[in-house]
Amino acid sequence: MRITPLEQAADRRRSVAVGEFDGVHLGHREVISGSDTVLTFEPHPRAVIGSQGAPALLTTLEQKAKLVEALGVEEMIVVTFDQEFSQMTAEQFVDRVLVEQVRALKVSVGANFRFGNRAAGDPDTLRADSRFDTRVVDLVATADGPVSSSRIRDLIRDGDLETAKRLLGHNFEMVGNVVEGAKRGRELGYPTANVELNPALIAPADGIYACMANQLPAVASLGTRPTFETGGSRLLEVHLLDFKGDLYGQELHVEMLKRLRPELKFESGEELIAQMDQDSADAAAVCKAQAE
Repeated sequence: MRITPLEQAADRRRSVAVGEFDGVHLGHREVISGSDTVLTFEPHPRAVIGSQGAPALLTTLEQKAKLVEALGVEEMIVVTFDQEFSQMTAEQFVDRVLVEQVRALKVSVGANFRFGNRAAGDPDTLRADSRFDTRVVDLVATADGPVSSSRIRDLIRDGDLETAKRLLGHNFEMVGNVVEGAKRGRELGYPTANVELNPALIAPADGIYACMANQLPAVASLGTRPTFETGGSRLLEVHLLDFKGDLYGQELHVEMLKRLRPELKFESGEELIAQMDQDSADAAAVCKAQAE
């Protein structure tokens, strides 16, 4: 899949799905279905025009591109959303972006899509334009409730990764570089990869999680390590089951599968090791079930 800045879009007709698509969840997939191109915005528009800034995001641009590519899309066009772009009227967005630069033959959007200065444009604005065909996709709901990025963020904050997965259509993934840590896990017999957290992205509730790290079964601790320190910074520590090697400096992709328990403070190292033994066994069972 090609990733193209808007100003470098080649001169060709496109069937384009337009939206922020944070998380590329089931609703987004319906909007994207049948399109050869996705038009998205970077950074999130609310980072520029929102009074409270952007929400904690589900995906980086790179993660979004990977998920979009898996849907068979040929090209992702990225609009740099800055103050100048935010002043563009709805009519200018249609004329300059969709018609002149993207050369849209078909446009697909969600029913709640808004665009242009002061969000003056909506799906009816697009339907009224005869220069392209417009497809408007109603909001998607499942047995677990309505599908939206904001609801998925709430589920992840609560540690409900299984429901979040059903709404996303894929596991929630955390990505970060492996950095030096205190090496306490190694001393306890459970060496961990300490993953830098991206402050722009959502993170689940503190606790112990079954996960897949770079496609290998793992158990992760997310929190402040209350057994060893008070008021510590939040950290994601990942122990890859049955793995030996050096991960320092590498990028780790951690698919969070299930919250096993909350973070706890233990009175002794022996108690902690016994619990880590149980956590590892529980995580292995979850990972095995996921693979079946």
